This record gives sequence, structure tokens and C-alpha cells, in this order.
Amino acid sequence: MRWVLASGNAGKAQEFMRLFRGFSTDWSSFDLVLQSSLGVEPTDEPFETFVENGLRKARHAAQLTGLPALADDSGLVVHALGGAPGVQSARYLKDRGCQGLLDDLLSRRATVRDAHFVCCLVFVRHAHDPDPVIAMGRWHGQVSDAIKGEQGFGYDPVFLDTELGLTAAQMTPDQKDARSHRGKAFAELMNQLRAEKAFLLRPEA
Repeated sequence: MRWVLASGNAGKAQEFMRLFRGFSTDWSSFDLVLQSSLGVEPTDEPFETFVENGLRKARHAAQLTGLPALADDSGLVVHALGGAPGVQSARYLKDRGCQGLLDDLLSRRATVRDAHFVCCLVFVRHAHDPDPVIAMGRWHGQVSDAIKGEQGFGYDPVFLDTELGLTAAQMTPDQKDARSHRGKAFAELMNQLRAEKAFLLRPEA
């Protein structure tokens, strides 16, 4: 069984494969391939919600590859920044980096650093799937006061899990998977797909 991941992020692909294999040994022969490795360029993401952008990415990847597609639209919502960077998280990170986020909070003299990660997973069986599977996950915490840790990717070095007292980049992969927005969304996605696994193994009618 082969799906395309609507992303070019190798770190994200590794995280998903770890989640799939941890979910069940039935997925041992499962292959999740990055759309970039198939020559698929990213689509634009013009919408204001994670759900709409995730659906667009999933249909785009499925259309150009002919494979079932999984899209992950994720972002960091910082309360003191009015919800930014939100759906613009990838662009913000590319332009300003994690230090830019810390600088923005410092310039605003923000005393409340509450934030949460959002993950919206969208699975389509084919490009025109009328019943896409959508799963959401959220991870609540704070923006740390400094960059800490060397694991993970993206905003992990500045996202503090207040219960563990660690940034996402200081956690082991197992710790992160058990707590993260992506891990929660993945568990919900698998619950929805479990009943139709046999269907997923069949080619589109």
C-alpha cells in the first residue's frame, strides 16, 4: 500500500512513518512517499483555515500522482500575537525563524506566552474523493523564552510543554508522539480509517 504525503518535509515524513509503524504491525509494508520525490511542486494555500488548506494540498497531490494522499496542514497559534503565525506558520518560519518569533514577543512585551500547535490531517482516496477523512489535533503549551533542544523541526525548539517542562525539541521521539498535535490528529485519523482498511487496499473503482 502506497500513499503520497503532500509535503516536501523529510522530518514530517519520518514522524508519520514512525506513527504508522507504532499504530500497528499491519502497516509494516506501508509506504508513504513525499510528493517532492515524485516531482510534485507545492500548491498555493490561499485559505484562512487549516482544514481548507489541508484539503487543497491533499487533492493536489492525489491529482498529480494518482495515489491516495495524506496532507498535514499545521501551525503554531500564539495568543499574544492574535493567533499568528497560524496558517502562515511555514512562511513566517522561513522568513524569520524561531528567533524572529521570540523577538516579536519581546518587542510587544508579552507577559502571557500561551500558544498551541494545530494539526489538521486530510486523507483523500483519490483526487475527487467526495468524503475526505479529516482529523484535528491540538497541543497546548507556551512559547519558551529561548531556543532550546536539537530534536524535531520547525517551531519545536521554542514550543514549551508546560507539564513536562521541555520544549518539543528536547523530547525523545516517543515523548513527542504521545503528546503532540500531530500524534493526536493521527490517532483520530486511524480511528476513522480502521473500519475501511480493506477498502483502502483496493484500487479505486
